[in-house]
Amino acid sequence: MIGLDLGDNYTHACMLDGATAKVLERSQIQTTPAHVVDYFSGKKMSRVILEAGTHTGWMQRVISELGHEVIIANPRKVRMRGADNKDDRVDAEYLARLGRADPVLLYPLRPRSERVQIALAVVRGREQLVTTRTSLVNHVRGVVKTLGARMPRSSTRSFHKLTPAIDPALRPALEPLMKCLEQVSLQIRAHDREIARLCKEEFPETACLTQIAGVGDLTALTFVLIIEDPHRFPNSRTAGAFIGLVPRRCQSGDNDPDLPIRKSGDRILRRVLVQAAQYILGPFGPESDLRTFGYRLIARGGKNAKKRAAIAVARKLATILHALWKSGETYKPQQAQPQKDVTEAA
Repeated sequence: MIGLDLGDNYTHACMLDGATAKVLERSQIQTTPAHVVDYFSGKKMSRVILEAGTHTGWMQRVISELGHEVIIANPRKVRMRGADNKDDRVDAEYLARLGRADPVLLYPLRPRSERVQIALAVVRGREQLVTTRTSLVNHVRGVVKTLGARMPRSSTRSFHKLTPAIDPALRPALEPLMKCLEQVSLQIRAHDREIARLCKEEFPETACLTQIAGVGDLTALTFVLIIEDPHRFPNSRTAGAFIGLVPRRCQSGDNDPDLPIRKSGDRILRRVLVQAAQYILGPFGPESDLRTFGYRLIARGGKNAKKRAAIAVARKLATILHALWKSGETYKPQQAQPQKDVTEAA
């Protein structure tokens, strides 16, 4: 049993005797593929436990290829409480002891393939560019307001064209940012083209997901990359819970309050699904079962009715996307397919 606490430069390892739980060895390994291979090549086949993090993907693949069993602990669920004075050595031992006691306590995560990891880098890169663009636009608008003026209304993608509207006194400060915005928008479009290529050439299964109005290449690809295998869930309803679109629960006795959604799972996937749901409920969304379902929830009224409806539609959308992917059937907007899985999810 070997627990690993991964660091950017060094990784701490703790080896336990599986029978007696005695610490057999503590080591410090450089966090590089060569040093990891060196360390594990000389070890008998073991169960290796590590937390999800920056280096988890390649390290899991390297160690698995050497014949070891690798379990990736979910850091959102596993709290490091090995000692009052927490340190990396203690964390490595704590992971090893949890792995020896019961791997279920680690809430194991499914390792991603290198192919999926590379494609996800494109999606996450685009997200970073969009975040940067939004931040720059907000900064420019805020600075212009300090002199009592306002920038004209514009979409973020066209905002860089508004340079002439900036007060001449502020142009030395803001014109470089507007030029930067133009380049960021160009790079976002380049990422969009790469995402379209990935959908067409490497992940053709996305085609059955884009049948739904509001689901474009970005949403479909993100869904396929995060889920990776549609057969990993026993039913389509589980997909919404995996993404974090179901309410948290804190029930005790007769007390069972309404709580916000869990927000577990991938943040980008959750966001693009909610955006798709907002399109479905918006003025351009075509008539469909999803739209009818959302408007029925809005009609109930109550606090944040539209927001709650968008979340519910996003959750139902995740269910339908999973069912379509699993079955390969044609989507019928007013008779969601496949009928069995979608009915289960409702």
